[in-house]
Amino acid sequence: MDKYFKGKRILVTGGCQGIGQGIALELWKQGADVVIISNQPDNLKTIKIEYPSIETACVDLRDWDKTRNVINSLGVFDGLVNNAGIAIIEPFLECSPDSLDETISVNVKAILNVSQVLAKKMIENKIKGSIVNISSQASKAALIDHAAYCASKGAVDSLTRVMAVELGPHDIRVNTVNPTVIMTDMGRKVWAAPEKSHGMMSKIPLGRFGEVHEVVSTVLFLLSDSASMISGVHLPVDGGFLAT
Repeated sequence: MDKYFKGKRILVTGGCQGIGQGIALELWKQGADVVIISNQPDNLKTIKIEYPSIETACVDLRDWDKTRNVINSLGVFDGLVNNAGIAIIEPFLECSPDSLDETISVNVKAILNVSQVLAKKMIENKIKGSIVNISSQASKAALIDHAAYCASKGAVDSLTRVMAVELGPHDIRVNTVNPTVIMTDMGRKVWAAPEKSHGMMSKIPLGRFGEVHEVVSTVLFLLSDSASMISGVHLPVDGGFLAT
């Protein structure tokens, strides 16, 4: 991947913190022209101050029309990372219609919306593009109190397969990365207590949670031509969780 990203234009949604920020900054370090989209203006301002060459745009991805307008205004891209997502934690018997609608809107509809706009421009400009959708081990394994989240990530995997089939003839590859618990700042706060983490960690053969850089390196691999024959796959970064 050395020098592959130099001059490549890559869009990262939800790139202000956590995994998304890790992806955006590593792409920037490797010479990519990075654009971050987020609905967090303060965090975007901080990114812009620290990394002036990174382009930013503020939009709420739940707003279908405004999102399309913003994406259209940003021009043509070589790659896309659909990282933005939310998790509303509720037991199945208490999962509300609003929670499900909100989760699907951010985790699934936004991927469809952003990817449609970018993929059409890739096709028009004959770009051999790559799209990586951030999914989760929760797309394939049930997690207690995650009814809406698990449903949304299952939809992400299914949508990704359709995208791969339909965009493949245009030389556009589409894949997902499916992480386990990742030690972002938020992840460390949520999973720091042993009584909280033990149950989940006991199901991971490697005996630990993942680190941001481990997801980042996987995403960059799938974006690059090192993965030129890989499309339509769901790549777990889970320490073996899904093997058990």
